[in-house]
Amino acid sequence: MEKVRYYGIVIVVLVSLVIGSTHAALTMNFYAKSCPKAEKIVLDYVNNHIPNAPSLSAAILRMHFHDCFVRGCDASVLLNFTSSTGNQTEKVAVPNQTLRGFGFIDRVKSLLEAECPGVISCADIVALVARDSVVAIGGPSWRVPTGRRDGVVSNASEALAQIPAPTSNFSTLQTDFANKGLNLKDLVLLSGAHTIGISHCSSFASRLYNFTGVGDQDPALDSEYAANLKARKCRSINSTTIVEMDPGSFRTFDLSYYTLVLKRRGLFESDAALLTDSRTRSFLTQLEQGSVKNFYQEFAESMEKMGNIGVKTGTSGQIRKHCAVVNS
Repeated sequence: MEKVRYYGIVIVVLVSLVIGSTHAALTMNFYAKSCPKAEKIVLDYVNNHIPNAPSLSAAILRMHFHDCFVRGCDASVLLNFTSSTGNQTEKVAVPNQTLRGFGFIDRVKSLLEAECPGVISCADIVALVARDSVVAIGGPSWRVPTGRRDGVVSNASEALAQIPAPTSNFSTLQTDFANKGLNLKDLVLLSGAHTIGISHCSSFASRLYNFTGVGDQDPALDSEYAANLKARKCRSINSTTIVEMDPGSFRTFDLSYYTLVLKRRGLFESDAALLTDSRTRSFLTQLEQGSVKNFYQEFAESMEKMGNIGVKTGTSGQIRKHCAVVNS
């Protein structure tokens, strides 16, 4: 969502109507008549496979996030480079080079194509699988209205520019989220997804070895934790070692991420940035001191909001036959 200055009440009203109708076009059980078994097929596949590969839950949730932040939730992150795209796609952008789960999405798509050819969008599949896979590991559920259509454009440069980076400071995060219609509470809640999953040392090693370019350590990172990371995980700035984002609890969707951030033990600069503003620090404290049930409820609201970013509906976009390529 670009920052645009609107002049005149009529324009504001028209824009409001367009935005309202776009979001209204997503409905619960959108495929109830066109493909009544669709959501059950997705759920069954997730429940049959995620318990055997629980790390995919975090990977596909991340994929959903990265998809929605570039051109809206339109599955543009799934597109491969072809002569028809004419450019490098989002997949090859630095933020997406460690994405996993594309094959999982493709297998779900093939099942749905067998049941109802040309009906279920890849964008809806990503949104549904992200939700169902989090539930499959014991995490929160949230409403996933459907009716998204698939985009036909994917640019690596846009992904690099628009996906929030782990090195972002507070001001950058606030702007990145506001550009997508998300507020500071959404920022804190969606960051809570770091309670599951892993990262690579390359995403935060500069905090340990060369924070300001003179071989120093980030003072915002707990020194004891930093020493532990250096000794046991990231033994050099070029290490490719995998590190749990929520050590000891990275497969459990709980409040421990917030506890770690408040102790200055968040892995990323973007985690530490949440402590630098009184509003986000307050949200962090409230969540950490509250119940898991409350976290789940609030996380669910932010996820539904995120899943509505820039959706294509009606006659916009297309329903791809194969998620990695635009229909010929």
